Amino acid sequence: MSLPRLFLTARPTLEGQLVPLGLEAARHLKALRLKTGAALEVVLGDQPWTADLAELDRDRASARLVAPLREDREPPIPLQACLPLLAQLSLFDEWLPPLVELGATLIQPVVYQRSEFNGAKTAARLERWGRIIQSACEQSHRNRLPELRPPMPFAALLTWETPQKWVAYELAAGQANPALRPEGLAFTTGPEGGITDGEFAALTAADWQPVSLGRSILRAVTAPVALLGAVQFELGRTPAL
Repeated sequence: MSLPRLFLTARPTLEGQLVPLGLEAARHLKALRLKTGAALEVVLGDQPWTADLAELDRDRASARLVAPLREDREPPIPLQACLPLLAQLSLFDEWLPPLVELGATLIQPVVYQRSEFNGAKTAARLERWGRIIQSACEQSHRNRLPELRPPMPFAALLTWETPQKWVAYELAAGQANPALRPEGLAFTTGPEGGITDGEFAALTAADWQPVSLGRSILRAVTAPVALLGAVQFELGRTPAL
């Protein structure tokens, strides 16, 4: 059974040092029924440590650092998820855990033509999305928190800079899926109703390569998870990446 993992903002580096865990962590550890002295893991910056639970009360907790963990659970290449904003913002909550578990290193919401964008409502959910991302990282024992950026307009995708850029498109493009290279990858998918013909033409003109995820048409909430799962499968073919 894996140990509980917590992400902290402090960056101490000394074995035996006490680090505060905060109110939310205290409540979480209480819910897990942990006792003083229990083993756990904490991540300071991007360095995971083994630790012992030194104190646990209703509103506070602290851990004693034992030793740094020599492991890296991050993907071998940057994986940038440029996700369309959907009419139901709550669906973003469903997206985030599997995408984080599958190694997304950047979460970038995108306002497509068929997105229903409300700036105030979206801004109000960014803090919640940050908490969901951290929880998914702790659950999947990631080493680093993915970056969550504020929404950007579709036009920004046309100047996006990364070595590989893929767009999932439901219509046949008449070509095989591109081969994954050992370089950074950005990918995007459409909102409900899909990417418009004009948007797709603009993306391909900006060197986004179309990829197929099968012959059926996937829901907006299915496509990015399916794509990132396929990417991780390919990364598993070449462990040296």
